[in-house]
Amino acid sequence: MNALLQVQDLVVRFPGRRRTSTTVIDGVSFELAEGETLSLVGESGSGKTTIGRAILGLAPVSGGSITFRGETISGIPRARRRKLARDLQVIFQDPYSSLNPSMTVGDILVEPLAAAGVAGGRARIRELLDAVGLPADAAARYPREFSGGQRQRVAIARALALDPAVIVCDEPTSALDVTTQARVLRLLRDIQRATGVAYLFISHDLGVVNEISDRIAVLHRGKIVELGDAHQVSTAPRHEYTRRLQMAAPVADPAKQRERRERRLGLLAQGRQDP
Repeated sequence: MNALLQVQDLVVRFPGRRRTSTTVIDGVSFELAEGETLSLVGESGSGKTTIGRAILGLAPVSGGSITFRGETISGIPRARRRKLARDLQVIFQDPYSSLNPSMTVGDILVEPLAAAGVAGGRARIRELLDAVGLPADAAARYPREFSGGQRQRVAIARALALDPAVIVCDEPTSALDVTTQARVLRLLRDIQRATGVAYLFISHDLGVVNEISDRIAVLHRGKIVELGDAHQVSTAPRHEYTRRLQMAAPVADPAKQRERRERRLGLLAQGRQDP
């Protein structure tokens, strides 16, 4: 695998009271290849979002390293981090709060282009809106005029503005209904096929990541407990915690719900479930 992004023995600690600290990420390692989707999945508090923030320079790195295209990017100066933003972008969880309500969509999209000194911003805006399935006249409207799914499309367009190599997708569908989730996931896959962008996809829902991932890393209490091919992790998980996540993932199909319930009972009968 030609690694684009490498995380090696990553440790993240946050200061606590009386000179103590809390270890949130404890020795996490993984690689992300060009054009790949690697998903980090786990319950709330497992550390998955903290890993994404550490990669983006928004959380402190207490140990280990993060490299991008062979260059160490953990702890780099702010000026270098700003330049790196052309290659590393993010889609945040909440499409309602991640867009400036006082700016038009056109201004939101031209902002990263102007900051990077990219010419031809208006033409690029039309390209970006078309890429995410929004009409050209969306540029003159404000975020409040759009639905949640449409706002997330604007956020995706903003992340794509500078043709990044990697996008950190931090729970990008969790604030959306199931139908809109499916549309956004399909859009992300289409964009990846067209551009070759790599996704680090962060989610608490194993059912969602099953739909988009090439590989899945399962986090529990700041450690990776399982990492493998998406099909293997979703259909034959090796770790008990992964099996619990799989059982907890919502399923719309009643027949699949019954099948999963029977499977869970079978695991219980074999004594493979936690008490």
